[in-house]
Amino acid sequence: MLKKKLLDFSKKDVSVHKKVSKYDGFFSLDEYQVSHQLFNGGTSEVLSREIFERGDAVVLIPYDPILDKVVLIEQFRAGALRTARTPWLLEFIAGMFSTDESPIDVAIREAKEEANIELNPEQITRVMSYLSSPGGMSEEIHLFAGQVDSRHISGVYGLPEEGEDILVHVLTRVDAFALLEQGKINNAATVIGLQWLQLNYQQLQQRWY
Repeated sequence: MLKKKLLDFSKKDVSVHKKVSKYDGFFSLDEYQVSHQLFNGGTSEVLSREIFERGDAVVLIPYDPILDKVVLIEQFRAGALRTARTPWLLEFIAGMFSTDESPIDVAIREAKEEANIELNPEQITRVMSYLSSPGGMSEEIHLFAGQVDSRHISGVYGLPEEGEDILVHVLTRVDAFALLEQGKINNAATVIGLQWLQLNYQQLQQRWY
């Protein structure tokens, strides 16, 4: 019988028969042999799925509620070479976890490394967590908004030992959203973040003013 409840299945309805490491470097690739319960009853065949394991990441929306401005960074992304007009992308601040870091720890560290922004936990608001590409990747994105004073934010930052060359931009929220509408912002985390900000900026202004 068709299961009628929304999202009624859970991890207990999946069997992992085997997991094999195919590659283990800066990122890793694992092959899973899995079966799962079916909506109409019964169990699926054993499926082979290769999953890209890159760890989880944090994305920060730096927002100035007084001037109604956002901070975006621009940097080269090799993954955009195949399809994008330019591999230099406009993004929000983001980074991967180091050992024993909390999501807020990552947001604070990356804000300093990528844009020379000093934040403390009281200036950071959780937005959401989401899976970036669950058809083939295990990564979970933790999205936050951070309260900033944008008047003196500018420059070129990043860690040379990580090959980072990051240009900082400050734009009005309206101008940033116009770039999104024009297709000039085309990476998922920044698209999601800007759309969330467009819906919620007034709440942030009321909270942070």
